[in-house]
Amino acid sequence: MTKAVALLSGGLDSTLAVKLMLDQGIEVHALNFTSAFCTCSGSAKKELSGGCRSESMKVARRFGIPIKVMVKGLDYIEIVRNPRYGRGKGINPCVDCRIYMFRRAGEYMAEIGASFIVTGEVLGQRPMSQRRETMKIIERESGLEGLILRPLCARQLEPTIPEKEGLVDRNKLLAITGRTRRPQIELADELEVGDYPCPSGGCLLTDRIFSRKVRDLLDHKEEVTLRDLRALKFGRHFRYRGAKVVVGRDEGENAKLKGLAEGEAILVEPVGFAGPVALIMDAPAGALSNGLRDFAAGLVVRYSAGKAGEGAKVKFTADPEEIGEAADFTVTAPLAEEVIEGARVC
Repeated sequence: MTKAVALLSGGLDSTLAVKLMLDQGIEVHALNFTSAFCTCSGSAKKELSGGCRSESMKVARRFGIPIKVMVKGLDYIEIVRNPRYGRGKGINPCVDCRIYMFRRAGEYMAEIGASFIVTGEVLGQRPMSQRRETMKIIERESGLEGLILRPLCARQLEPTIPEKEGLVDRNKLLAITGRTRRPQIELADELEVGDYPCPSGGCLLTDRIFSRKVRDLLDHKEEVTLRDLRALKFGRHFRYRGAKVVVGRDEGENAKLKGLAEGEAILVEPVGFAGPVALIMDAPAGALSNGLRDFAAGLVVRYSAGKAGEGAKVKFTADPEEIGEAADFTVTAPLAEEVIEGARVC
């Protein structure tokens, strides 16, 4: 039986692509990529993994096919930092991202003895990575020329090697183009493919507000950590005297910030009043005594429930060598709005 590797996000397009291959008798092995930047719904406890993993797992179970999950980890951050083929409207390196995924998919294809790769891409659906000329670049740079089959739009493209060799019947492939989702939705009804909660998927790197956090991180850190990536997903972000200060917006985010308080990170908590917690990360030596303590404490008071003010107390928790002075600190004056806005990342 012919074997193929299918990139499966769990969204509608990739699900349909897998279904079309299964209907042709192809043995499909699903491959799911996760990252800190997935917008699909999923486990709030696994921000790094992204939510699309759970959706791809559901599809794989429904079709009875094996699935392998690969994490776009810290090596991927360097692609975000220095993309060869540019970025989209945010900080999204879409073309370089596809090359990265296809290279890894190609390695997996060779590992399991598969003949080609399948994706749910549709010609013209995405402005950067799904243009005809860009698809050719991606295939060439990933070393997979002629080996990437796109069942939803295949008849709009040149025949691939599996089509030429008769492994796949080209007449049973489709010719969908453009951004509309209607043809896919109609096809899902026809093939009885339901329950697709993430129809188009997405990437937080295309979001302009989220991109500010990523740019700020890359501008200030050469070696990004997993904690840095997790912290991007929540809170108000500020940069003051070289340090990152993240302030929780609700109880859930407060709990997550507390979970990230390890190593050299400094946790700031309200004492005796309802308010957010703040996490200080990457503070330069001496920064606390150089105004950072007042700034972080002032943020906790600023975003409190409204009863805190001058004289409010906050608690700093970290390694004693990091916080230096006494852990408890009293806010002597409200933090000026211009100071807050001048330090705001987003």
